[in-house]
Amino acid sequence: MSEQTQERGISMPRRVVVVGAGMAGVQTAVALREQGFTGTVTLIGAEPHQPYDRPPLSKAVLLGKAEGSAFDVDFEALDLELQLGREALGVRPADHELDTEAGPVPYDALVLATGAEPIRLPGAEGVPGVHLLRTLDDAERLRPVLARQHDIVVVGAGWIGAEFATAAREAGCAVTVVEAADRPLAGALPAEVAAPMAAWYADAGAVLRTHARVERVEPGAVLLDDGSRLPADAVVVGIGARPATGWLAGSGIDLGAHGEVVADHHLHTSAPDVYAVGDCASFPSGRYGERLLVHHWDNALQGPRTVAANIIGEAVGEAPAVYDPVPYFWSEQFGRFVQYAGHHACADTTLWRGDPAGPAWTVCWLRENRLVALLAVGRPRDLAQGRRLIEAGTPVDPRLLADPARPLKAAKA
Repeated sequence: MSEQTQERGISMPRRVVVVGAGMAGVQTAVALREQGFTGTVTLIGAEPHQPYDRPPLSKAVLLGKAEGSAFDVDFEALDLELQLGREALGVRPADHELDTEAGPVPYDALVLATGAEPIRLPGAEGVPGVHLLRTLDDAERLRPVLARQHDIVVVGAGWIGAEFATAAREAGCAVTVVEAADRPLAGALPAEVAAPMAAWYADAGAVLRTHARVERVEPGAVLLDDGSRLPADAVVVGIGARPATGWLAGSGIDLGAHGEVVADHHLHTSAPDVYAVGDCASFPSGRYGERLLVHHWDNALQGPRTVAANIIGEAVGEAPAVYDPVPYFWSEQFGRFVQYAGHHACADTTLWRGDPAGPAWTVCWLRENRLVALLAVGRPRDLAQGRRLIEAGTPVDPRLLADPARPLKAAKA
């Protein structure tokens, strides 16, 4: 730091350390360079692999159509320091140091981008043939399982369970999906919206068993609490994910009810000079009037731009940038392209565009005649136009909105 900067009272960060080398961490490092940061940027990742994107793991990588999904980033050209295979153990905010298994790392600004980790099925750890699907190593272990066309039981009919079941059926495996709730995607969508999706499993030749709780897993079989015994050469567990923040215990950094880092609307944490972004952090949404915890790729892409802007801008006295996105995600399952934008919990009206028994339809959620969320199945134009309506807060005519023959943008009131 120069004497002139000290005299002005400005603490310009010279070393930014980013913990987590997934989408959120890599994009934070890239955004810092794109926005003009010239100090040291260190990216620390627990996995030994070159940083990679996760969505292809349940698709091309799993099916052997791609060897990997490394980010197309020239880390050397951007002068980004990679420290891979190095696990973070804790943070000491008062000392401005990150503790790792290879020793402490000093920082001027620290970005927490450790993502989420899969929830494990109790009692299944160590049982041969039980798999998760979160990392590149997970996908590489599962690839030969699919190639051998094994009988597979998938535990959990959420997004990852459906995507894996899709790939397994494409590979020719016999697939049974067991779900404790009464429908797929029970934790993500209302019953009337998720219900039509149950038929997709049978259409693809997969068996979906709802109200099915796993009693225990043993080599070669899954036993349900109703006494059923399902043969299983392999078991894939997809029952959700939680923020990967256990390593922050004792740091004094505030965590929320789900174990996530509690960030403010600038993506600051409760500790000075510490930011959090992506799957590991929640943030307050002025748009929706509640705190959001978004475990999706787009959030890990958009949030880093705000973090980078605030690390650079606040040091020179610029007003901090606010993070308040319209959440967005997509899923490819059973031959359908499913997209979602917004947050439907605050809606007072639900409207359908098209027949949910058909190949293409959309559900729209409104609050006071303004679109707040939509789910589009095979209707990407609805998604694109609806997302713009949500961002603008434009009033809409519900009668026009419900007509699938009209462009969604034509429903403006």
